[in-house]
Amino acid sequence: MAANLPKSKTEERVKRTDKPAVQQNAKKKPNRIVRYWRSTIGELRKVSWPTRHDAMRLTKIVLMVVLFMAVVLGLLDFLFSRAIALLVTI
Repeated sequence: MAANLPKSKTEERVKRTDKPAVQQNAKKKPNRIVRYWRSTIGELRKVSWPTRHDAMRLTKIVLMVVLFMAVVLGLLDFLFSRAIALLVTI
């Protein structure tokens, strides 16, 4: 018979909200993009960056090598095209 007695208002509210309480301070696991970004920034901080002087010097070396190779390949292309033209006319 005790089960038929009316319950107080707070007991009714507690019973209606049977959902588990969400912790306010619970930290969410960061998603993949955030984890990737943070790990990328962490790795970039470990990099030993060249000085401005070193970067300029190395850039000049690369440009000189590229220019030299362009001239050599252009010359070879010209010579081989002339050689093939001579073979075709024979």
